[in-house]
Amino acid sequence: MREQYRSEGLSEAGLAPDPYEQFAIWFAEVFAAGLREPNAMVVSTADPDGRPSSRTVLLKGYDHRGFVFYTNYGSRKAADLARNPYVSLLFPWHPIGRQVIVAGTAERVDPAETAVYFHSRPRGSQLGAWASVQSAVVASREEIDAAYERLLARYPEGEPVPVPTGWGGYRVTAESVEFWQGRENRLHDRLRYVSEGHGEGWRVERLSP
Repeated sequence: MREQYRSEGLSEAGLAPDPYEQFAIWFAEVFAAGLREPNAMVVSTADPDGRPSSRTVLLKGYDHRGFVFYTNYGSRKAADLARNPYVSLLFPWHPIGRQVIVAGTAERVDPAETAVYFHSRPRGSQLGAWASVQSAVVASREEIDAAYERLLARYPEGEPVPVPTGWGGYRVTAESVEFWQGRENRLHDRLRYVSEGHGEGWRVERLSP
């Protein structure tokens, strides 16, 4: 199986001044292309012994402060991040021959910001956050369904669902962001923004494919 990428390429001259602006440009183009769940990203963490784990989550916000996702604070990724804040995000936009790879550090978002997002979710998702002890071993699917049914009874339609105390967001502050554009003959364009630190801006590096 082999795909031949035929794009116009990616040049340094065409880049935005910082990676967050460049991400916004690409994200708008991916959205316009009609890709399913363009905000799906692979989040990779590592425990203190260096053992990695990856999972797909949904990006729920981004700006010049970083990239935001939400999870159960009792999950495996949260346990990893509590001891090792370094994280990698991968946006695999393969149908249009693009990837974005973010390396940085994660920290919890403010509870007020979490509450705003939580109450914007569909009611079923709000109850689901309560019903699932994410990453914990469970005896059966029936146990999960029963927990959800109990929550339906506890919070009937019209009754506000509070934010679970063990649930919230993380913001990933980028240290580097690589924009990968597939090219013919596997000679892909790879341009990486690297933070100069202390608010000093970004330098751009071209990586060999």
